[in-house]
This record gives sequence, C-alpha cells and structure tokens, in this order.
Amino acid sequence: MLEHIPTKSDLIEAHQRILPFIHKTPVYTSSWFDSLAGKNCYFKGEHLQKTGAFKARGAMNAVLVNDAEGKAYGFLTHSSGNHGAALAWAASQIGAKAYIVMPDNAPKTKIAAVEQYGGIITFCAPTLDAREATADQVQKETGAVFIHPYDNYDIIAGQATATIELLEAQPNLELLFVPVGGGGLLSGAALANQYFGNAKVIGCEPENANDAYQSFQAGKRIPVQNPDTIADGLRTSLGTRNFEIIQQYVHEIITASEDELKQAWRFTTSRLKQLVEPSAAAGLAVALKHGVGTSGIILCGGNMDLDPFV
Repeated sequence: MLEHIPTKSDLIEAHQRILPFIHKTPVYTSSWFDSLAGKNCYFKGEHLQKTGAFKARGAMNAVLVNDAEGKAYGFLTHSSGNHGAALAWAASQIGAKAYIVMPDNAPKTKIAAVEQYGGIITFCAPTLDAREATADQVQKETGAVFIHPYDNYDIIAGQATATIELLEAQPNLELLFVPVGGGGLLSGAALANQYFGNAKVIGCEPENANDAYQSFQAGKRIPVQNPDTIADGLRTSLGTRNFEIIQQYVHEIITASEDELKQAWRFTTSRLKQLVEPSAAAGLAVALKHGVGTSGIILCGGNMDLDPFV
C-alpha cells in the first residue's frame, strides 16, 4: 500500500498492474464541439470503462496491491455508487469479498450494480458520519481492508492511468479538463500530466458544490456545504491527500452553473451519442468557456438512473 504521493514509476507500475483487467477506453473527437469551443478537443471515454466509470481503475489497483490480505478478509468501503460497484467488481476478479456501506437513499440503479458485482451491502443513514461509523463497525466484525473512495494513494495511482492513456494518444495536449468531486480523478490526472505531459490541468466543478474551488482559492480544505447539483458524482468533499496533490499540480479550478452542466450533458448525449452521467459533462461545460489550445476532456462515467426517461 502506497504511503506517499505516487511517483512516476508508481504510476507506470499501476498501469501495468491493471491492464489485464480494464478497458483501454476510446478517445473521441467532434468537429461541431470544436467549433463551439474554439479549439481542438479530445474526449476520453471513461463512461465505457468496466463498471461504467473510471473508478474501476483505482479500485482494481488497490485490490491488487492488497490482494493477500483482501483474499483473507475481504475489502470494505463506503460509497453511494460508482466506487462501491467498482470495488465489488475488482474484488470479484481475485475471488475476494467486498463489503459496501451505502446510504439508504442511494440510487436504485447503483444499489443493483453493487449487488450484481457481488458486493455485500450494509445500509446506513445518508450522512458522512453514519457512513464512516457503519464502515468502522463492519471492519471490526470482518477485518476487511478499508479502501477509501478517493483519499488513498493506490486509488489515485489507478485513476491516473486514464490520463496516461489520453496523453499516449494525444501527447501535445495544452489543456486538460477534469471533473472534481472527492479529487481522485483530478489528483491522478495532475500527477500523470506532471510526469508524462505538459498541459495546464483544469479542475471542473459545479457551482452548487464548489468546495474544491473554495479550497483551492483559500489554500486550505473547506468541506462542501449542502451540495445541490445534477452532477451527483461531484457532491463529495475534497480528500486530504487529493488536495495536497491538487494544490501542487493543478493550474486552476473553474465552476459551471447548473444550466451549463445541463447544456453540456445534452450535447454529449445528443451530438456525441454517448450516454454519460451529468458529472461527466463538467469538463465539457468548462471547456466551452475557457482557454485556447489543444484540449483533453475526461468523460468520467456513464452510470445514471434512466427511470425519468423510460
């Protein structure tokens, strides 16, 4: 288990470690979007990753790093969706159990995904305190290895591999637009760019859940208060380890309004023909209004409740 900010060799090893298990997701372009944004843009399709999100990368890396103990006692996390499904899937790849603490108001589709991948769910009240307390109790009962959804260096190293692949495909990126919630994807992207690229890394966040923006400006972590955004995957407060990396290697964090997020999401589904979750639209929303130069945009996930539409 990594106890330090991942180095260049740590990222290379993580990528090699997980390659047999993950998809090398495609990179898309859209001339219509380029004309709107005023720059050439490349979309990294992590919504087509295993379990429907980039989270599979970090979860698989953390499971493989801790495989001996995990096989003996299982793995544990708390999650309202994507990370829980990713950890359950990753654990299943090595024949280990996965204990997932979920809030009792989690989307039904995400509960079903965790169950489909073999996760053993314990429900709790929909607060961070309840999630952490319930996870502590499950860990005492099982001895399972706790894998934090984002505030974990093995997770960060795994998430960095999405940007490594994007930079392999387009090594001359000048701007990199990355959604930020807890900061696992953004901190990983920032490290990958530091070691393998030369872009300005832009964190993309909803105005209505802007703790990363506030923290970045203040130089200290400011927890999110009452997030209210369609980008449900970005409602989480920034992690401690993540913030340390983001402070050093991210150029800036820019927010998008709810209308901007909705418009970008509609474009992705209607013009790119890619079914992404609203959180994945954050990078597009910010790219449309910021910067000039060859750009990479990470489409972070595609897990959403389709009930309102069908």
